[in-house]
Amino acid sequence: MAIGLRCLIGVVFLASSVSKLARRGSFAAFASSVRDMRLLPSALVKPVASLVLAAELAVCVLLAMPPAPAAATGLLVAGLLSVIFAVAIAVSARRGVSAACRCFGASNVPLGPVHVVRNLILAVVAAVGAVMTSMASGPVDSAGALVAALAGPPAGAVIILLDDIVELFQPVGKVPRSWTISGRS
Repeated sequence: MAIGLRCLIGVVFLASSVSKLARRGSFAAFASSVRDMRLLPSALVKPVASLVLAAELAVCVLLAMPPAPAAATGLLVAGLLSVIFAVAIAVSARRGVSAACRCFGASNVPLGPVHVVRNLILAVVAAVGAVMTSMASGPVDSAGALVAALAGPPAGAVIILLDDIVELFQPVGKVPRSWTISGRS
């Protein structure tokens, strides 16, 4: 279980950090979304955005390290970041600010309750993973470790794609005229 949770958190934080570096302008777009949340003075936006990216990358490195204390530390950092993200999003949304979610790259979805819940779930998963990783002792069953390692990434992918999944269940609006035959729906 500890290995699966490490893989889940690792996939989420790897996708998040890579999306901020993937293309020219990706980091600037992320920093812009931090600015749009209106929680920081302008002078702190870029340093805080850089610190977030560095912390996300550190989580990935720590989770990939074999000693349990390093992985537990990575999970604790991931949990702390997730709580900070949840609080920042909640405060920003409560103020009526509509900043785009740049958690996993380009998106027009405004930050809101779904993102708060997602980050709180990540914080709980990271905390449980840290406790399990710290308590783990003895030899690791290879087959069990393989199953856990294969289960973590798909669960992480669900978290990464949560905005898209939620959108699938939103009420459908009026069909655009361009999608109709002869202008009739």
